[in-house]
Amino acid sequence: MNKLELRERVIILRKKGKTYSEIQREVKVLIPKSTLSSWCRKIILPYWYRKKIAAINNINIVKAQNIAQLQNKKKRDGFLKKIRTEANIVLKRFNQEGLKIALAMLYLGEGAKWKGHSGLLLGSSGPELVLLYILLLKKCYNIGTDQLKCRISYRSDQDIKELEKYWSGITGIPLKNFYKTKPDPRTKGKKTQKVDYKGVCVITCAGAKIQIELEELAKLLLKNLRARSSVGRARAWHARGSGVRDPSGPHDGKDCHS
Repeated sequence: MNKLELRERVIILRKKGKTYSEIQREVKVLIPKSTLSSWCRKIILPYWYRKKIAAINNINIVKAQNIAQLQNKKKRDGFLKKIRTEANIVLKRFNQEGLKIALAMLYLGEGAKWKGHSGLLLGSSGPELVLLYILLLKKCYNIGTDQLKCRISYRSDQDIKELEKYWSGITGIPLKNFYKTKPDPRTKGKKTQKVDYKGVCVITCAGAKIQIELEELAKLLLKNLRARSSVGRARAWHARGSGVRDPSGPHDGKDCHS
């Protein structure tokens, strides 16, 4: 096929509503699109051609989105794999004391403080957090699930029996150790929006001594970190300069201005 024949063939295909890419495939020649545009500039395209192009563009957009999602997933999976590898290295260095500090941090954030409640008490709607707490109690203080009590804070439209079975399965706490509870009266007539919401699981246990120890661990850790950090030193300097005793650090009893 010579150039003239090729051009005539291109014009025929273009009048039929073929795109430039389709024409290239049909004639099996990689003709530059600038050339195709020059050859076909006076051709009147079919009335349905714009709809065809819109449909092709939509398909290409979906393809591009799928490719982008796969690439992002690959990057995310690689990032998470690296993070897990680094986390495993840290965990291998953990000893009993490290686990106790981890428990103290968890209790600092989610547990009841001794001044407000004497004894261990922690509540959360997160199954992993509750399970981590129970496992740390066992590891650090040899407190078994048979020693734990549980109550569920739940909404009016939820089935307490189903919730107790769910949390008993998660925690390993026997159903006989669950306290009877009533739904939150503020939720009466209001539908629970989150399908996977299973109420708040509140774990209680005798152990005021452990509770105080966990609180003191958190306080001492904060005190030590302050003493070693620029923030802690700046605070201590400010306290000395103002003549105020710094409660987080040692004091020699002398007046700073004497």
